[in-house]
Amino acid sequence: MAVAIVRRAAIFVASVLVASVLVFLFMAVLPGDPAQVALGVNATPELVERTRQEFGIDRPLVTQYLDWMGNVLGGDFGRSYVTREAIGPQLVDRLGVTLWLVGAGMLVAVLVAVPLGTLAAVRHRRVSGAVISGASQLGVAVPAFLAGIVLVQVFAVRLGWLPSGGWTPPVVDPVEWLRGLALPALSLGLVQGAVLTRYVRSAVLDVRREDYLRTARAKGLRPLPALLRHGLRNAAVPVVTVLGLQLATLLVGAVVVERVFVLPGLGSMLLDSVAARDLLAVQSIVLVLVVGVLLVNFLVDVAYAVLDPRLRRS
Repeated sequence: MAVAIVRRAAIFVASVLVASVLVFLFMAVLPGDPAQVALGVNATPELVERTRQEFGIDRPLVTQYLDWMGNVLGGDFGRSYVTREAIGPQLVDRLGVTLWLVGAGMLVAVLVAVPLGTLAAVRHRRVSGAVISGASQLGVAVPAFLAGIVLVQVFAVRLGWLPSGGWTPPVVDPVEWLRGLALPALSLGLVQGAVLTRYVRSAVLDVRREDYLRTARAKGLRPLPALLRHGLRNAAVPVVTVLGLQLATLLVGAVVVERVFVLPGLGSMLLDSVAARDLLAVQSIVLVLVVGVLLVNFLVDVAYAVLDPRLRRS
């Protein structure tokens, strides 16, 4: 298993390097001059040229990339072309908000999907199973931002139980932090939970047809204890794949949800940077998001080896 993990780690590092090149080239070929954008349309050509030299964007692309990646590996993401402020500290602060949101959304999705998906599989020929399947199919069709708007209308506007937006750091006021995180996490988690419920149902149905589960029942175990003891771990292998994909989806979905709930996360920073044409900030944020997705895929591969003994032997 150790050899497989080392191999996957090497693939992860290579993927990050390739992704960094692609992100850099994509930003480099976009039309417009960052120096001209930073100075405005009334800037003189001499001032624009000096600013290009200050930003270092007058050098060859290979030199720019190597300098940028060298600084990123050292924790320095450079300074904003527009505000001239350091990008790294902003990324750290915004990333913390996004990680809390994505983690809470994923927790909600798992808490919803595992029991409901298992129940839908166990009762797939009964009315309750059909109701759960129908509700999950309906939830798949609902976008996260629409779920957020509905939740705000119900729990913030009409009932007044939770705030409609804003962010309080957990170290300042844990209670207000939880109250502010509840609706965004629910809007992300309920939609992804509907998707995951269908996969859990399918995985559990497949496991229930396996010979080892029939053997466990023949030894005297009741259906549900047999499933919990012998089936869920095997059903978890395909579900982990979907969880990895959903984590990537949550990172992307957080961009819109943060706007709906006015959260100062990476998504809001990305949209603000795009609007201001702050290409270096956009480049850094996109790289962080891509590395996050690749890291999730790496952790999923490691989870395979932990869950499935056949992969460890191979």
